[in-house]
Amino acid sequence: MRSLITGLSVTAVLFSGAIFGFFYAWVCSTMWGLDQADPRVAIAAMQAMNASVRNAVFFPAFFLTPAVLALAALAIWYNGQRGPALWIAASAAIYLIFGLFLTMTVNVPMNEALALIAVPDEIEAAEAIWSDYSSRWQFWNQTRTVASGIALALAGYGIARLHTH
Repeated sequence: MRSLITGLSVTAVLFSGAIFGFFYAWVCSTMWGLDQADPRVAIAAMQAMNASVRNAVFFPAFFLTPAVLALAALAIWYNGQRGPALWIAASAAIYLIFGLFLTMTVNVPMNEALALIAVPDEIEAAEAIWSDYSSRWQFWNQTRTVASGIALALAGYGIARLHTH
């Protein structure tokens, strides 16, 4: 049981850290850079990035993080360590709601709508599209970034509280 808990815990923290880092990079570099670019370039670049993100490398951290956290919590709970299990379960719930679910219900529909837009030739039209999209998208991305950071911290805290039998 100990090796199962160790494996699940390491994987849970790795996946949680990966998705937090992914969201965080959009906050502190990608979107700021796109906001500084010609809005026609920003729209085209965002369309390309959104089209490329659904891949096998991204899949585990984005989709499997809540499952691995929940499995770790269950194994730890079953092993009689209720406190650490609850912290990790809270981590799973926070990421599931404010990371995965938020992304699927807000950011993805925004990305899909942007994908349908032909990049306008006129810079003013592109600026209107980009500024509306970017400000809303960044608000929700910052929300999921904070939530995934909290989820990572809670998972780490729960794992730090584990004791061996």
